[in-house]
Amino acid sequence: MGQALGFGRYGGPGVQEFFDRPDPVPGRGEVLIRVDVAGVNPLDHLLRSGLVPGLDGGRPFPRVLGMEAAGTVLALGEEVDGLAVDDAVFGFALTGGGTYAETTVLSAPNTARIPAGLSATVAATLPLAGTTAVDALDQLGLPAGATILVNGVGGGVGLAVARLAIGRELRVIGTGSTAKREHAEAIGVYFIDYATGDVGTAARELVPNGFDGIVDLVGGASLRTVAALARDPRNVIAVGDMSVTDIGGRFIERRLDRENLERSARLALDGLLAPVITAVHPLSDAPAALATVENGHPSGKIVIKMA
Repeated sequence: MGQALGFGRYGGPGVQEFFDRPDPVPGRGEVLIRVDVAGVNPLDHLLRSGLVPGLDGGRPFPRVLGMEAAGTVLALGEEVDGLAVDDAVFGFALTGGGTYAETTVLSAPNTARIPAGLSATVAATLPLAGTTAVDALDQLGLPAGATILVNGVGGGVGLAVARLAIGRELRVIGTGSTAKREHAEAIGVYFIDYATGDVGTAARELVPNGFDGIVDLVGGASLRTVAALARDPRNVIAVGDMSVTDIGGRFIERRLDRENLERSARLALDGLLAPVITAVHPLSDAPAALATVENGHPSGKIVIKMA
């Protein structure tokens, strides 16, 4: 029996509740883990709100919040290869197990061992933010020396994209709110503040011939503003707004498999994908952790540590 934070119906923060549940039984292709650290992401409250029901794994209510975690394998379901009991692992709860919990099940094909030297706290940030950064930059395929704009650079994914881009010797310009400036500039981003005037004008002054690539994490009108700055519209990659294809850009192609997780872990070990973790909460404070992501647009990455 362990504690979890979840929801008994779709809705806002008011539907969240703590409850005790028996350890889940891993099904075919799943592993049961003791959760050490869970990542907090915007997707968590979108799932709770019922806006993306296709990703909830079809499990009955109450459902547990959270999609990514790092921990220790306690048991294996059938047809699980490459993992063993007592392995330190990180990955996705793609089958709906949830990760704001003391124990949960992860999808084995979307789970990897944590390499020696990498902490569980860092590993827990990689399934969503880390692999998104890898996928976006791989899709662009820009050479060293190219110039990239990260629209919405200050969050966990934006900073991961920026750090990895700098590691690939790209020139990185990022947009964000004033509160995001410090963390972005600390890793080498040239920062354009939303509050200081027209973003498009400021970006054109910096890069008058247009950007070689753009990674958009904001969507909507902001996406359309920055998309006009690209030299080639196909080199606009949107992470959240699928309407990017209407303006000639591309939606991100995601790879959630073990190979990509392992690659992200190696990049983190090398310091090329080190997350900017700005807050660590205990499970008892998980509602506040999620509220910061849902309402406050935090800088960097927030995690929940169980111990």
